[in-house]
Amino acid sequence: MPSRATSTSASAKQLVLRAAQACVDNKADKVVVLNLRGVSDMTDYFVIASGTSDTHVRALGEHVKEELGQAGQRAYHEEGLAQGRWVLLDYVDFVVHLFHPALREYYQLERLWGDAEVVPLRAHGASA
Repeated sequence: MPSRATSTSASAKQLVLRAAQACVDNKADKVVVLNLRGVSDMTDYFVIASGTSDTHVRALGEHVKEELGQAGQRAYHEEGLAQGRWVLLDYVDFVVHLFHPALREYYQLERLWGDAEVVPLRAHGASA
C-alpha cells in the first residue's frame, strides 16, 4: 500500500504546490488549487487543471505522478489515466483533477467547491 501523502499540513501544501507546478510546467490550462480544509473532511486540497486534448491530459497525469514520485509519493488511487478525459490522482491529503476542457466545463468543480479558499500560485502561467 502506498505511503500516506504527508504527515503535516505544511508538507501537504508543499506537495500540492509541487503538483500544481508540474501542471504549469507542462502547459496545463487554468491551474487552480483549492484549500478544502474546513469545507470538506474528505481531503485537504484539490489541484484542478485542464489539458488541451486527451493525450495532453494523460501526459499531465504522468508528469504529476513522476514529479511526486521523485518526492517519494505515490497516488493511493488513480482513475482515468488510460482514457485521458478526467484523470483523478488521489494522494489522500490532496486530489489532483486533470480534465479535458469540455468535461471541466461540464463538472465545474471550482463552482461546486465555491466555498473553498483559492491558494495563490506564484508561477507564471498559473491562474487562481
